[in-house]
Amino acid sequence: MTATPATNAPTIRIVIAEDQALVRRGAALLISLESDMEVVGQACNGLQAVELALMLRPDVILMDLHMPLKGGVAATREITGQLPATQVLVLTTLNDDETVFEAVKAGAQAYLLKDADESELLETIRALKRGESRLTPQIARKVMDQFRRLASGPALEEPPPPSVASVSTERHGGRARTASAGESLNDKEEKILQLIAEGMSNRQIAQSLFLAEGTVKNYVSRIMEKLHANTRTALAILSLKK
Repeated sequence: MTATPATNAPTIRIVIAEDQALVRRGAALLISLESDMEVVGQACNGLQAVELALMLRPDVILMDLHMPLKGGVAATREITGQLPATQVLVLTTLNDDETVFEAVKAGAQAYLLKDADESELLETIRALKRGESRLTPQIARKVMDQFRRLASGPALEEPPPPSVASVSTERHGGRARTASAGESLNDKEEKILQLIAEGMSNRQIAQSLFLAEGTVKNYVSRIMEKLHANTRTALAILSLKK
């Protein structure tokens, strides 16, 4: 059973980018049955995905990683760079760990395996619209493996890459520290970081901790500064580092 959408909620406008026609049309049919969702475009390659995104400015794009003309990673990077309000949901078979990790760095906000349940796909789309992020446990492990390999290698000139929070990913023990100075987070910052890793938006965190949303935003900015994170989604992956 899928969650029942609020009757007054705005329609979620979706573009599907998938080179396999059967998969693309199946996803479109599934989404068309939901009263709060609308497929506004379909792309069979990465170039079309970018063109449709710029023209239609959808709320969510379902992005296959392996497509002709322009791959899903490159398309995701271009779309998120030009349309920060558009959320990219990557669909993958998880055959290529490096490609998945590159998609993390490209700025996608959610990752699902192609064999995910229909209800999981629909709920993830709604979560993205709410400002949340999702990462399946299988992909979380792959991303963390890559992150740890980078962290144990030579120092990087750029900050750690962005990643995605997951409601199903647990935060490991240990106090998070900045990459260079080793500055610790205080207790309040630790709690907010944990809630970010659980997929909460600023508004949800504010309600949970009885804080003003503006106060939470200030905390998030400070945490990002301490951890040298480019985006709030980068904080989720850093919170998992032992």
